[in-house]
Amino acid sequence: MKRIEIAVGIIIDIKQAIFVTQRLKDSHLAGYWEFPGGKVEAGEDAEQALRRELQEEVGIEMTHSSLLTTLEYDYPDRQLTLHFFIVDSWEGQPEGREGQISRWIDVSQLNVAEFPQANQPVIAELKQRYRTA
Repeated sequence: MKRIEIAVGIIIDIKQAIFVTQRLKDSHLAGYWEFPGGKVEAGEDAEQALRRELQEEVGIEMTHSSLLTTLEYDYPDRQLTLHFFIVDSWEGQPEGREGQISRWIDVSQLNVAEFPQANQPVIAELKQRYRTA
């Protein structure tokens, strides 16, 4: 089975709220919340793929990002390499452009049970990194 490269954007504002979208009914892991992103296409690196995916999926132009972590996760039907980026600067207002529900949520309110299993270590890291006093 070929490993699929995925670029993921954790869009975070100055209030430590993160923009998330809900996976569509006909998609893999339908109904779960996710950080926007998608497959890295041929000829792209992960950051280029993220820039393209954020334009297509949520309508923003990423102006600054930094790699948070890269991890591998294997589901029974697919093997993923996920590149998680912190996106802390962009132009435009993010919104679900593909019919998906979207919302802003405080980092402290992220619930691992609402996200795909592959996201769990990243959510734990975000809660640790952005913990308020």
